[in-house]
Amino acid sequence: MAVTARSPAESTLDAEDEGVWPFRWTRALYQQLANLEAFGRETHVQLIEGEIVQMSPPNPPHMTAVMLAHEVLRGVFAEGFHVRNQGPIALGEVSQPEPDLSVVPGSIRDYALAHPAQAALVVEVADATLSFDRNRKASMYAKDGIEDYWIVNLRQRQLEVLRDPVPAPDARYGYAYRARIVIGEDGAIAPLAAPDKAVRVRDLLP
Repeated sequence: MAVTARSPAESTLDAEDEGVWPFRWTRALYQQLANLEAFGRETHVQLIEGEIVQMSPPNPPHMTAVMLAHEVLRGVFAEGFHVRNQGPIALGEVSQPEPDLSVVPGSIRDYALAHPAQAALVVEVADATLSFDRNRKASMYAKDGIEDYWIVNLRQRQLEVLRDPVPAPDARYGYAYRARIVIGEDGAIAPLAAPDKAVRVRDLLP
């Protein structure tokens, strides 16, 4: 069973429906549902700003890109960081996304009792979810202070780097990235947390 709570922007309620509003899930309630296996074992869901969304399963190119990026980033962040593969991040009270990759401080055992609450770098591999990753996820990550957000764009075979989160009233969740750098297949860029180690875009693509 996939449980979906609509955000205010997507609510089926009419403007004149005073006194009622869509339910907003918290991370605590979301975890309770997961513990009860309310979503089913084969359903991939994430909590995005109080809304439980169902994600499409990864296809072979997507999974290949995730694994390639994982290997690259493990080499870049060899010490002092842990590269998580599709692991949850606890962002505030109402978001628990599972980015394709996240680089978090410390070691694997540091997160035995709780998911990390921040990341030095978040990477999403995007094909079917490109618009979602560019807009809703970008606004959420900016809101929660993720300084370095990369989108591996499989459609155009390029890397989109988003940095410098700032308030933005027109953005989905009130925040956006001021800087957006698009790097082609032959280009390279270094993460903010590892400025002396450039990553070649070609190495991230299947």
